[in-house]
Order: sequence, then C-alpha cells, then structure tokens
Amino acid sequence: MLITRRKFLAGSAAALAIGALPLPAFAATRLRFADVTTADAPRSLALVDIFAKEIGPEFEFQPYFNSTLFKQGTELVAVQRGNLEMAMLPPSDFAKQAPEFDILGAAYVVRDAAHLTAIFDSDIGEDFRKIAREKLGVEILAPAYYGARHVNLKGDRKIMKPEDLAGVKLRMPGGESWQFLGQAIGANPIAMDYAETYTGLQTGAIDAQDNPLPNNKLMKFHEVTDQIVLTGHNIGFGLLLISSKVFDGLSKEAQQTMRNAASKGFAWSTQEYLKQEADLVGFFKDQGLDIYQPDVAAFRAYAQEAYLKSPLSASWPDGMLERINAL
Repeated sequence: MLITRRKFLAGSAAALAIGALPLPAFAATRLRFADVTTADAPRSLALVDIFAKEIGPEFEFQPYFNSTLFKQGTELVAVQRGNLEMAMLPPSDFAKQAPEFDILGAAYVVRDAAHLTAIFDSDIGEDFRKIAREKLGVEILAPAYYGARHVNLKGDRKIMKPEDLAGVKLRMPGGESWQFLGQAIGANPIAMDYAETYTGLQTGAIDAQDNPLPNNKLMKFHEVTDQIVLTGHNIGFGLLLISSKVFDGLSKEAQQTMRNAASKGFAWSTQEYLKQEADLVGFFKDQGLDIYQPDVAAFRAYAQEAYLKSPLSASWPDGMLERINAL
C-alpha cells in the first residue's frame, strides 16, 4: 500500500509530539503503617517528620494512628497477609508467635533507654531480628522508647525494696504476663481496665497503679495518689517492623537507608520522652506528691529470680538474660 507524502509527514509529526511528552514517573513504593498511639506522640512525629523524609521520594509513607486502620493486636497478622507494610509493636505482640520475645517485656530486663539501644545495636538485637525474619516474616528496623513504668500509690508507706510492696493491691493490665510482672516486684496484682483505674484508686479498690509518668499526668492519677516510687521496673518500647517481602525487594543501599532513618527518628523521640519524664518529676512534686527512688538493685534481683523460677522464662533463649545483663 502506497503512503502519500502528506500522510507520512503527519505520522512523523505525531510521533515527534508523543516523544516530546514527559515520561510517566515511577510509582513510589507504598508503605502503609499502623500504630495505636496518637499522631502527636513523639514516636509518631519521629516517623512523619524524620523517617518519611529520610527514606526519600521513592517511598510513600502512609501512617494510620489511633488504631484507625487495624485494631490493636491485629497489626502483625495484617503485615503477614500483605494488608499492611509496616507497624510498631511491643515485644508482647511478637511473643504471640515467637515466644522468645517474652524476655524483653519482663521486669528489669531492659533497664532504660540507653540499654534498649545497646541491645538492638548488639549481636543480641541481630538474634531477635533473625527470629523475626524466620518465624514472623518481618524485618525489625529499630526500637522506639516510650517511657519507664513506675509505681504510683496512696498513703505514706515508704517503698524501698520489694518486700515493702507486700499486700499492696497494684492495678495491672489483665493477662498472665502482666499479672506476673506485678508479682515480680513484690505486689498483689489486681486486673483492672485502664479506664477504671482512677475510680479504683479513689474508692480504695486498689492501692496503686503503674505507668510511665506522662500517662500518670494524662489520666490525672496524681489527684488520687500520694507518692510515686521510681522503680523503673519495666521499659515501654515498640519495635518498628516492615514486611520481609517488601524489605527483601529493596536494594542493600535502600535497606540501610531505611534502618538509618528509623534510628535517626527514634533517637530524636527518645530525647523528647526523656525530657517529658524529667519535667514531670518536678510537676508531680509541685502537686504535693512524694517522689523518690527505691533500692532498684534489690528490686531487679528479686524480679529476675522470680522470673527464672517461673514457667514464663521457659521460652527465653538459653543464656539470653546473662547476655542482656552484661551489656
């Protein structure tokens, strides 16, 4: 079939016009993230303001806070099913499928924010990352410190060692691990909903509760208690995870960039949490509460002995407690 000069020129012009159009941009990798906390919490700001920017435009970080996308406790399964790419979970959620993680939530195992960082910067952290990869199909990027739990109680009974908490009705969350945590510091744990704790203290149904200082202020527990014993018996933290399937699809450079971004973000949020905690000591003193530090070494020894005698430590990796303590 003959092609006329006019048709040829028209076709050539069309081809040139198409070639002049901008090429379609590559779609950014979607990273849906779910957490139970609020969007204004330091750890949330660390992700939105630091992590999301550091990982670069090739990723689209989509955060969902306040359990708006998945209910608390369901995030890990959502990641495993491919319905979510990232989440922030406490070690107790990992322990549901990998019991080895239980040790990280036991009393006085993780001692403070610096110890938490040291654990995950060491070969111990790599051991837990390996367990997460092999058993759960997720990659742990970095830990995020939330705050230390302290005992907040009524009356003027001085608490210097675990034996001083004998008979004290301490509100703890429900569940075997939480209830044993209360026993492991010498108290008589009582399961009670968080929302009922203020009334429980007010009516005498419980004598004490334990929470990080920011929670104490938020829930106004200082209005119905007289003292805060800085036991620091449990360090609240989460582990930022990403689906192994997603992570393994990245280049080594991109993987390291993501790890670095998480560490940078949480280094900032840790300092924010520590500042809040330090400021709140002064606030509670101004409110008339007695705030003091007990014999933490005595509490730690008492708690770790209790755990080692308990079936709860059966899942702990051999020698792991000694390795963590040695850091």
